[in-house]
Amino acid sequence: MADANDGGLRSARWWAPDDLRSFGHRSRLRQLGYTPADFMGKPVIGILDTGADVNPCHQHFRQRVEDVKRGVWQAGGFPLQIPAMSLGEPIQKPTSMLYRNLLAMEVEELLRSYPIDGAVLMGGCDKTTPGLVMGATSAGYPAIFMPAGPMLRGNAQGKVLASGTSAWRMWADRRAGVIGRDEVDQIEQGIARSAGHCMTMGTASTMTAATEALGLSLPGASSIPAADSRHAQMASLTGRRAVEMVNERLTLAKILTPAAFDNAVTTVAALGGSTNAVIHLIAMARRAGVALTLDRFDEISRRVPVLANIEPSGSYLMEDFFYAGGLRGLLARLGDLVAPEPITVTGRTLRDELHGAQVFDDDVIRTLDNPLWPEGGIAVLRGTLAPDGAVIKQTAASPELLVHTGPAVVFEDYDDMARRIDDDDLAVDANSVLVLRNAGPIGGPGMPEWGQLPLPAKLLRAGVRDLVRISDARMSGTSYGACVLHVAPESAAGGPLALVADGDLVTLDVPSRRLDLEVPPEEIARRRAAWRPPAPHYQRGWGKLYATSIRQANEGCDLDFLEAGEPTDEPAIH
Repeated sequence: MADANDGGLRSARWWAPDDLRSFGHRSRLRQLGYTPADFMGKPVIGILDTGADVNPCHQHFRQRVEDVKRGVWQAGGFPLQIPAMSLGEPIQKPTSMLYRNLLAMEVEELLRSYPIDGAVLMGGCDKTTPGLVMGATSAGYPAIFMPAGPMLRGNAQGKVLASGTSAWRMWADRRAGVIGRDEVDQIEQGIARSAGHCMTMGTASTMTAATEALGLSLPGASSIPAADSRHAQMASLTGRRAVEMVNERLTLAKILTPAAFDNAVTTVAALGGSTNAVIHLIAMARRAGVALTLDRFDEISRRVPVLANIEPSGSYLMEDFFYAGGLRGLLARLGDLVAPEPITVTGRTLRDELHGAQVFDDDVIRTLDNPLWPEGGIAVLRGTLAPDGAVIKQTAASPELLVHTGPAVVFEDYDDMARRIDDDDLAVDANSVLVLRNAGPIGGPGMPEWGQLPLPAKLLRAGVRDLVRISDARMSGTSYGACVLHVAPESAAGGPLALVADGDLVTLDVPSRRLDLEVPPEEIARRRAAWRPPAPHYQRGWGKLYATSIRQANEGCDLDFLEAGEPTDEPAIH
């Protein structure tokens, strides 16, 4: 075995030596049914599979693993499936965001501790995409991302349904007494009817598109619906390309440049993408040593129009987007707004990969002279209430609320809000500003998607369907409304949000990018002197480690000891 050609492969450190330890490694592969011809001298491709029975977005991954394996074998590699933590956004509590960094840690250590030469990262449900990419970036080996793909359109009572977005509208109508239990049940049956992640431009679709724009998946991969046969073909091609990347020594460090991250931010802007992308891309960039900031998001958003007419900002769904030309069509339409020189996992430049891209429906993917919105979907706000920044999806808010001053109605935490929001005695009207605190990275914990605060039932019954809402939480990318999110510093860390009182006037001015608390400085100082931080949520385990090391939203919510740095040394094999 010691004479076998290792091709300079990392995995050969496990297989090739003529010693007792490598004897054990080889014998265990034989135990699995493999022979030396299967693995000696071949790139070992770790297929990191985030599928699980609790993650319906990834229910097709059992088959996609086999599709990826087929491509790896065809290209002369040796595939090994490795289960990774499954972050099932619709079901996991208190929020999958609490565990994004844990997945990233797991990915980094899986790749480092096993004989992996390159990796296929299988994800798509909201936090799996950034978690996989963050971990693989820190590990430093060749890796390629395989997106889960969006589910098919929902359908009930002859109407097209959008995952998340239709649910928020339906539940508001239910609380207002407009619809009954039977209609809710029909929508429940028809809103999610195939494998795949949300088919709106929620966080899942936003992040897989941004990751493709970064150059980390095959061109066009992120737009393919999960149920389409072309998705299985893409998975096989991804496996083939993973082997080729190992042979070419093409690592993520060569792909994740500042220009590549600008392209990702440009893509989010043009898609009217999820506000969650701000946090995730900043964290991903920091892992790559790229200084991406909130201000860069706002700079790009001010000059990039929204071209994708997809809910919740627009009218169509991801299936329509795919048929209209998908992400390649959108990026081609953006022209000079996209940097052409970054290379992708194919080894070619983005310019090369966009050659020949077409758009087949000008209403789904608009032209630059007929955008859905003249600026990008996300605006970054600063002011006395958010000195380190906050964000709003301006394209999903009621236009009349983008400049607004109103009195605060303050909820101490989510439980307080849930208890009082439908109380008819709540002092609230259409001019009020709902404020939720203790919902950030520390306060949540984990910064749950609580930012789309429900409207009070008495206002819903009166026909009100939007209010200005402010919190240090996140919101689902499928949500809509005048929701100001990610207020930093968060209230649990002593940010100004902790000091807001009922009746205080709050001013939102999106065109001026301002969020201000209209309270005299001396009163703020008095309140700050009396403020005490909330008790910690965790006394042990991951939650305690998370709370002691988590960054704020404007810094990407990574753990401080996981950010940029050289990959950890190779493990000793003794």
